[in-house]
Amino acid sequence: GEAEQGVFIQPTIVDNVGRDNKLFIEEIFGPVLSVTSFETIDEAIELANDTVYGLAASAYTGSLRNALRLSREIRAGVVTVNCFGEGDVTTPFGGYKESGFGGRDKSIWAHDQYTELKTIWINAS
Repeated sequence: GEAEQGVFIQPTIVDNVGRDNKLFIEEIFGPVLSVTSFETIDEAIELANDTVYGLAASAYTGSLRNALRLSREIRAGVVTVNCFGEGDVTTPFGGYKESGFGGRDKSIWAHDQYTELKTIWINAS
């Protein structure tokens, strides 16, 4: 994509992105898709988890077995399979590792951000 006014970039796809490339390592907020190829599902999971971030991940597969395994083993707060899912107010949204802010937005789980749990034991005898 072309840079516009030195600030914005048009939707861009970058293919053959290696593990040492900034596009692979850093969290990108923009219309950029970086593509890294793999041979096995184990390698795909390893690549997906080889980051300090974990806000969201997407997997595209024709195998329900692979879809379930990827969903379980990828360390991200949101995993979509064969779709894009923004969620709604009933589903929690937040990341793992250094993504997000350590809590969850949306859903009943967001209440945890505004409360502190305490256990009190009193022997009243």
